Amino acid sequence: MRLLSPFSSQSFDPLFIYFPGMDGTGKLFDRQAEKLKNFFAIRCLSIPSYDQSDWSTLVHKTVTLIRKELEAHPHSSVYICGESFGGCLAMKVALEFPELIEKIILVNPASSFNKHSFLKFGVELNQWVPNIVYKVATMVLLGFLGSSNRMNTKDSKALLDAMQSLPQDVVSWRLSLLRDFRINSAKLRMFEKPILLLASQEDKLLPSVDEGRELINYFPNSRLTILPESGHACLLEDNVNLLEILEKHDFLSASNTLIMDNG
Repeated sequence: MRLLSPFSSQSFDPLFIYFPGMDGTGKLFDRQAEKLKNFFAIRCLSIPSYDQSDWSTLVHKTVTLIRKELEAHPHSSVYICGESFGGCLAMKVALEFPELIEKIILVNPASSFNKHSFLKFGVELNQWVPNIVYKVATMVLLGFLGSSNRMNTKDSKALLDAMQSLPQDVVSWRLSLLRDFRINSAKLRMFEKPILLLASQEDKLLPSVDEGRELINYFPNSRLTILPESGHACLLEDNVNLLEILEKHDFLSASNTLIMDNG
């Protein structure tokens, strides 16, 4: 595992770490990173396509990377942004190591996966599907992840390529992690750092709005924003601007806000 640095940055900029979806590539954040790069030191967590670590190992590998980054470049604060699978990892990192994190953004977190029997059945089914069928299935799944009319051709292709980059056994393993994902509700209620939840109304993969509403009932310092026309992979959509959403919900640091005002 490693942290990708898509842009150069100043060592004193707030550190913004993107935790990717199940593909783990960390390369599907370019659209948003381009807008955020003047306000943060952007890092994208990249999980190798062969990696079959359990949750505990993923958490500790991620925290090790964050600590090394902070030692080399002492940033003023750390934001983590977890999307889908990455949202689950972000919650586990934040709950186990809250002292490292300043603010959290969760984008359609896949924490509701284990609450739906038909999705859990898919974990078992995926292991027995022939490879050619699996490849076709990923193309079908693309329609559940996002609306083609809300993404440009380049981003749609990048999403498909990322999905197809994972070996079938790794997909099965990461689906099993989502099936087995659990977090202690008492820990959620004790977590006081600011959390911003983004939930897509038109998510065809997971009931993200319902999950967002449930999570804000647990997290004491959280707020929910619903994206009315967006699908599951909303950060790839042309009309979704994460920087504007952060500004709207006062989720930028004082130095960030000053840059916005002067921009």
